[in-house]
Amino acid sequence: MIDRDGYRPNVGIIICNKRNEVFWGKRVREYAWQFPQGGIQEGESPKEAMYRELDEEVGLEPHHVKIIGRTDGWLRYDVPRQFVRRDTRSTYKGQKQIWFLLRLVGRDSDVSLRKSKDPEFDAWRWHSFFIPLDTVIEFKRDVYKQALIELAPHLKLKLPRTYQ
Repeated sequence: MIDRDGYRPNVGIIICNKRNEVFWGKRVREYAWQFPQGGIQEGESPKEAMYRELDEEVGLEPHHVKIIGRTDGWLRYDVPRQFVRRDTRSTYKGQKQIWFLLRLVGRDSDVSLRKSKDPEFDAWRWHSFFIPLDTVIEFKRDVYKQALIELAPHLKLKLPRTYQ
């Protein structure tokens, strides 16, 4: 499902623990770390998509988390042409995302990266909230920065200089 501007609706998920550290997942067979994210299916609300993706990618269910906040609107990024499938190059520009900030109310052991038959991540760790932006794939950096800046006030976190 691509909108008329060429963006696929998507959700981004920032999970934090009680120390306000964030879940950082390593993509399967890559040395690329990121937050969980995924597409919104036809007829699905962003919240429903978030819970589905949370279960598929991280193995967490709604009772394991509490929603703390979400972005007010869509945050967009363009995907470089070399990452776009040839059959969609004429219509697809990138992703538009609603980001959710969640608090893990369950235990670390509730995380299950192998719950899905096609796992997204093969490792994970807790990381300080304001992740170093140079660790994010270049075309997603601005969206990560925007999401973290918009959601940080929910945790009463002060922006570091690199985010100002």
